[in-house]
Amino acid sequence: MNAPYEIDYETIFRFAPVGMCISVNRVIQSSNDALTHMFGYAHGTLDGQSFCVLYPTMDEFLRTGHRIIPIMNARGRYSDERIMRRSNGELFWCHVTGRALDCADPLGPGVWTFEDVSEKRPVSAELTPREREIAAFLVEGKTSKMIARETDLSPRTVEMHRAKLMRKFGAATSSELVHKLVGMTR
Repeated sequence: MNAPYEIDYETIFRFAPVGMCISVNRVIQSSNDALTHMFGYAHGTLDGQSFCVLYPTMDEFLRTGHRIIPIMNARGRYSDERIMRRSNGELFWCHVTGRALDCADPLGPGVWTFEDVSEKRPVSAELTPREREIAAFLVEGKTSKMIARETDLSPRTVEMHRAKLMRKFGAATSSELVHKLVGMTR
């Protein structure tokens, strides 16, 4: 019979096949190799950095933070797919999941994972920050009214952004737009 293998959680964290980090108040305390590689940084250089360095714009960082708080308060965890930015400025789709270690402090200590989904969903059109936000909601299957409530926009403004996205992606219908956003061609 084999002796039990000693589990080294620090090694598991560092070499996990998915990007991971520990954060406090949206500042990365410790990141693993997969995360730094995914975003194009050297090992350890993200530690001590605000999550804002991973977002295309400061506005997107702030809006996402405001959106996360009520969901984390209700569930203790958050998950979405959004466009993020690598260190070289390249934009890519990323699946992000986080869990608060203290449900009473949703943006306090937490564990976050990041998965690069750009192979399935390439960023193929030049989008404004608001269009990226609307696109992320459309991919989640949200209606214009639902998006309007979450973004404090009018449904008409959301429809205007959806129409711009349809033109940019050459989509004739909303369904075709969503398929193109997720990287599936018809």
